[in-house]
Amino acid sequence: MYDEFAAWFHLLTAPHEYAEEAARYAELLEGATEVHTLLELGSGGGNNASHLRSRYRMTLTDLSPAMLELSRTINPDCEHLVGDLRSLRLDTRFDAVFVHDAVGYLCTEADLLAGLRTAAHHLRPGGAALICPDHLRETFAPGTAHGGHDEGDRGLRYLEWTWDPDPMDTTYVADYAFLLRDGDDVEVAHDRHVLGLFPRQRWLDCFEMAGFTEVATHPGPEDTEVFLAIT
Repeated sequence: MYDEFAAWFHLLTAPHEYAEEAARYAELLEGATEVHTLLELGSGGGNNASHLRSRYRMTLTDLSPAMLELSRTINPDCEHLVGDLRSLRLDTRFDAVFVHDAVGYLCTEADLLAGLRTAAHHLRPGGAALICPDHLRETFAPGTAHGGHDEGDRGLRYLEWTWDPDPMDTTYVADYAFLLRDGDDVEVAHDRHVLGLFPRQRWLDCFEMAGFTEVATHPGPEDTEVFLAIT
């Protein structure tokens, strides 16, 4: 989905669906610090940014050039840069750093720590990082979801199956079945995502090792738990 089928991403998850979620993230960030500039690590198709860019000067980074190209179609006034959230080092410091579900692709403790160090590196003193994992080890439960959207002659429908093949390791799996319709032609595709799963205390330990001075947890959208950390 982030490469061969990136052009379909907004039919998987539509930007307009993120308005309420993005407003919640802005509320959390602005409650922690004064925010004028925002760096998003792992910005994907730019869905959250499409709602946040009216509030902040935004720089969007992602490992996938195809996803950044898609994001430019809805966020033309944002800076877009290819970069790995584990190793990116820009010269600029920001008021806030935002990492949405891209943080799920940090599957080892070493990668998690590297990603949090990247966030800390790009913050001014007193800046805030908002990190939004889909699941913690304590709250994870297997499940299924489905949905999709149409646009002109194209349409996408998906079935998502989230499960954990080994509860003793630090990962879980999200398997997707896609139906991709272009006119009268329908293609079927399977996409597997291996994602990180860590207990809450391991997150807090990594925030401390990354150099953050304060960390709090807050309710996120759809019963998730997000981390708000201050440098």
